[in-house]
Amino acid sequence: MWLWKDAHSAIAALSGRVWLCTVRPSWFVFSNGFHRSGLTNLLKRTLDICFGIIGFVVSLPVMLAVALAVKLDSRGPALFRQERVGWKDRTFEVLKFRSMRVDAEALNGAQWAAVNDPRTTRIGKYLRKFRLDELPQFINVIRGDMSFVGPRPERPVFCSGASQRNPLLR
Repeated sequence: MWLWKDAHSAIAALSGRVWLCTVRPSWFVFSNGFHRSGLTNLLKRTLDICFGIIGFVVSLPVMLAVALAVKLDSRGPALFRQERVGWKDRTFEVLKFRSMRVDAEALNGAQWAAVNDPRTTRIGKYLRKFRLDELPQFINVIRGDMSFVGPRPERPVFCSGASQRNPLLR
């Protein structure tokens, strides 16, 4: 037997559609639409692993070329590890190709990247423009640190700042 809390949930469940003109924002937050079953989670994780492995294998030649370009362009490692906040506030290290100087945060600490950021290396500008710096994240997807599709994990520094400014995120 179906149990609905309100008419909007009943109409959405029966018709597969939502009346946006009459729905309050709280309905989206408190509806069952955001609940996923164990089977759905298993299927999502299976697809993450499959797409992660396929993406890694297909992009491996490009990743080798990018790693070489980063090493030839500037001193320091080709890969960069950065702490991020994932599902249920679990922290992990995301892998990226280094697109900024090794000492990029030494002077001012963590900050958002800007257009024509002076901290970016010559090759880093192109890596960021074409999102090639993100390719090593296939490894994070395969490990289960992040999902192939989903919200972007953010740095803890920026998450704590956002939760301090917005009480709804606490």
